[in-house]
Amino acid sequence: MSLSLETMLQLCIVLPLLATIPIALTGHKPNLREAVSIAMGLVVLYCVIKLYQGIIKGEIINVFWWELMPGLTLSFSIEPLGILFALLTSFLWIITTIYSIGYMRGHHEKNQTRFYSYFSVAIGTVMGVAFAANLFTLFIFYELLTLSTYPLVSHSGTENAKKAGRIYLGLLLSTSIVFFLLAIVCTWLVAGTLDFTHGGVFDPSVNKLLAGGVLVLFIFGIGKAAIMPFHLWLPAAMVAPTPVSALLHAVAVVKAGVFAVLKVCVLIFGLDLLAILPSTQFLLYIVGVTVFIASIIAMRQDNLKARLAYSTISQLGYVTIGALIATSSGVVGSAMHIVMHAFGKITLFFCAGAILVTTQKSNVSEMHGLGKQMPLTMAAFFIASLSIIGVPPTGGSWSKWYLLLGAVESEQFILMLVLLLSSLMNIAYLLPIPFNAFFSHSLSHQQLDSRNTLSTFQLKEAPPAALIAIGITTVGCLLLFIYPQPIFDLARSILEP
Repeated sequence: MSLSLETMLQLCIVLPLLATIPIALTGHKPNLREAVSIAMGLVVLYCVIKLYQGIIKGEIINVFWWELMPGLTLSFSIEPLGILFALLTSFLWIITTIYSIGYMRGHHEKNQTRFYSYFSVAIGTVMGVAFAANLFTLFIFYELLTLSTYPLVSHSGTENAKKAGRIYLGLLLSTSIVFFLLAIVCTWLVAGTLDFTHGGVFDPSVNKLLAGGVLVLFIFGIGKAAIMPFHLWLPAAMVAPTPVSALLHAVAVVKAGVFAVLKVCVLIFGLDLLAILPSTQFLLYIVGVTVFIASIIAMRQDNLKARLAYSTISQLGYVTIGALIATSSGVVGSAMHIVMHAFGKITLFFCAGAILVTTQKSNVSEMHGLGKQMPLTMAAFFIASLSIIGVPPTGGSWSKWYLLLGAVESEQFILMLVLLLSSLMNIAYLLPIPFNAFFSHSLSHQQLDSRNTLSTFQLKEAPPAALIAIGITTVGCLLLFIYPQPIFDLARSILEP
């Protein structure tokens, strides 16, 4: 008996939540526990692909769960942006689980069953975010995502991890309650609906100052988009294990933030209204400053994960800029950049974790000559860096092209300059790492031979599971350049009724 698409939509949300039961029950058998995680990921990916095929055929897929009051419902629907996000998340869940097998065992992490359980819960909440039919549903699952990832951030249980968890939880919950929830209430009172609607929900005659104020509340309230000054939770959370960092930066958390920003801009405000609001330009400059300053800070970080964290803050700004410039090219660029950045950044974090597990090194200054020991890992780091920078033959070149095109179409030349300068700074803080790994020597005394010349490195790569995951995401960076059409088609159809 074949399942309906409505049933598959609900399975995408419920199955990851239910998976915590078999994961917990098989905790004493690691191989079986991790097989359960991968199998559940494959089932969810299958369901999402079926939903993708349904939306391509023009099918309308809606699911209703619960009504709090008339017009305020917990309900779900499928639209292009949501299915794009769901495809990305469900695929990278599987790859991150494979990577986690190598990392968590290689690094001898404690409480691995708890890690896989909360990881699964987080994916379920992300699916709820992706398929939310209205702001009320989005807000519920957005907050559940924060709560389910808090134990992952503080996973190690050290004082630093607990402090990072408090910063993480405090900043994300406070921005949600003070700004995001208020923005939703204002939208309900002004527009009379919270349903995501093509062209937006506000009447064209709406008071522009009022609507502009609501937009400010949304942008600052969606703290997972990491707009300054509400960005500090992201670098603080880098104390977590590397698979958690991958979850935060590529699979779930920050992507849920910029996804929500893009969805609000397109389906709550609409591009026509967004383009004329008095606060839009102010917000664009705030985001531009975030992109620029985060890039400068990234250049000054010696710790590799901290450098990548500030890089993420900068790259998230690209997506928000594309949404706020209110052009079709900007929206396409933003949607594509969610995917392109995910593959590039998850590869970089995978490489950082592989280096830590294999060599116990976490600082950039310690990685000179590392390419001789870990050539596959550092080659992957180089390719992923090219994608973050946005040059061929990697997928990031396409999303940055459309973002720049959107800036030109909207005559946002200052922001275009910011994007170009940021890309140059990407080169400055990313490419020296693989360059020094391959073309310079380590200065550690342990590698000096009797003639005071540098001895050769012993070839030693990351654990096989981690290396497999790195290989898959690196190939993804290249394939997204060669064959970006499905991503482009979904991104372009976001604006179609």
